[in-house]
Amino acid sequence: MKKLGLLLVLTLLTAVEGFSQEINWVSLEKAIELQKKTPKKIMMDVYTNWCGPCKMLDKNTFRNADVVKYVNANYYAVKFNAEGNEKVNYKGKSYTNPGYKPELVNSRNSAHELSRLLQIQAYPTIVFLDEKGDVIAPIRGYQSPPQLELYLKMFRADEHKTLDTQEKFNSYYSAFKPAFKG
Repeated sequence: MKKLGLLLVLTLLTAVEGFSQEINWVSLEKAIELQKKTPKKIMMDVYTNWCGPCKMLDKNTFRNADVVKYVNANYYAVKFNAEGNEKVNYKGKSYTNPGYKPELVNSRNSAHELSRLLQIQAYPTIVFLDEKGDVIAPIRGYQSPPQLELYLKMFRADEHKTLDTQEKFNSYYSAFKPAFKG
């Protein structure tokens, strides 16, 4: 009976908006399919299995309640293993990892063709895509919740389109007041 009561409480709590501590991750193909019905930008976490900062991003940033709530409400979230073996269809072309070696699954492996297309040069990289699935920008390196907040809000509101010089971005960055705890 106690187990049933606990299960009921957990079920009710997860039904309350904002309680979930999980980002709703989908594949890139699914995100692009969802965009056709409900246009939203895509936030794609490009990671590898061996990357320490990638694991920190998962643990510290992608489980942060403010980040989870904001991403789930405003973006389609995609996780993509930059050295994985998954077949990905993007923009009418199929991408694979022909050099993938299963025995290297938890160490450095060959780069996936999609990683090369996106010009991923560091892990983690968070790639933002617009409502048509076109790349807005890759953001390299570990991002704390307040650091990621700047990009989440800037790209969602299309404010990046007016930041065409480093000086304009620096001003935007200096004026930005993060609200996410982190």
